[in-house]
Amino acid sequence: MISNFFHKFGIVLADRAIRTRILFVIAAVAVFRLLAAIPIPGVNRGALEQFFSTNQFVGLLNVFSGGGFSTISLVLLGVGPYITASIIMQLSTVLFPKVKEMYTEEGEAGRARFISISRMITIPIALLQGIGFLSLLKSQGILNALTPFHLGVDVVLVAAGTILLMWLGELITEFGIGNGVSLIIFVGIISRVPQGISQVLFTATTANIPAYLGFVVLAIGVIYAVVVVADAERSIPIAYARQANAGSMGAPTYLPIRLLQTGVIPIIFALSLLLLPQLAFAGLASAGVAHMAAADLWYKAFAANAWAYSAVYFALVVMFTYFYTAITFEPHRVADNLQKSGAFVPGVRPGRETESYISKVVNRITLPGALFLGAVAVVPFVIKAVTGISAILVGGTALLIAVQVLLDLVRKVDAQVSLREY
Repeated sequence: MISNFFHKFGIVLADRAIRTRILFVIAAVAVFRLLAAIPIPGVNRGALEQFFSTNQFVGLLNVFSGGGFSTISLVLLGVGPYITASIIMQLSTVLFPKVKEMYTEEGEAGRARFISISRMITIPIALLQGIGFLSLLKSQGILNALTPFHLGVDVVLVAAGTILLMWLGELITEFGIGNGVSLIIFVGIISRVPQGISQVLFTATTANIPAYLGFVVLAIGVIYAVVVVADAERSIPIAYARQANAGSMGAPTYLPIRLLQTGVIPIIFALSLLLLPQLAFAGLASAGVAHMAAADLWYKAFAANAWAYSAVYFALVVMFTYFYTAITFEPHRVADNLQKSGAFVPGVRPGRETESYISKVVNRITLPGALFLGAVAVVPFVIKAVTGISAILVGGTALLIAVQVLLDLVRKVDAQVSLREY
């Protein structure tokens, strides 16, 4: 295995095309980190640190912003608006048949239009989220008193930062290796590790060293579990009518159904739904709407209760896992495609019975996947509630994203190397 690794590493160094792609990714990441280090005007650093230390849920948003939220930088929103726009477009394939036809039946031209619409939707989402986040930060005293003009300038700046990151991510996808948007989030997660280590070293005492060692063991366990679950799948055996009529089944063929078909999208759904009331109450309270200040205080108290918040968060992640699986995986289409290609599940009649069988399999494997996803999502809240320590280097959600992106990147590099070998 070690010799194989060094062999492939030598191919990466020797091949100019792969080397160019890797260098492009490194350059793009450097540009992103430079933008993430430039804060918008009027940030109160002391209030910002206190806000993050008392609101761990908002800290999770830093994962999806690629690290830009923790510094209130030009890329404050990160690629979150683009991800939201992509989710809206995916949901619209269920609600609008024409959108579904464009995405599934018009080939590459239809997918190009689909992505183009997602980009256009990203702009108003970025502007609205910029207004909401900046109003929230202003109400917490993190941003100094802003005039309407300065607030408008800051909104345009953070929205432009999102558009720039979206463009940078697409360049990485086209000219680099791997998915550009995922790599931006991954780099944001990794960039927080040195700061977290220094924070732990300066705040660690003899009494809480066992707790930090427990965090390390737990992180290793979560990484191992994510690697196993990310590759886990239920294989349904498939046979073909021609082979069966000839009396030979040939090489075994399977229909793979992944345990985590939805990835981290249910977590994004749950985060968005839980964040919406906080943004709405803070914005309306700052605008002077009656009773909104009391509602804002109530929701902040609810968010501070780690057990109640993590329970609601867990339930939402499980619910959205089932919901997103239902809209992205269509047993009817799978059964129809099998029947058209002359394939069938041994012991199951083609058509409706095959559809029913596949639906049962999907529902059964979705439950453990949903429970695992929910458990990983609430790990930081449970640890904080039990130990009272909030200085966690990387939360469960961040680990899940980082491991999946890293596995995908390794597969892409291995594919490039294999292509050169042959």
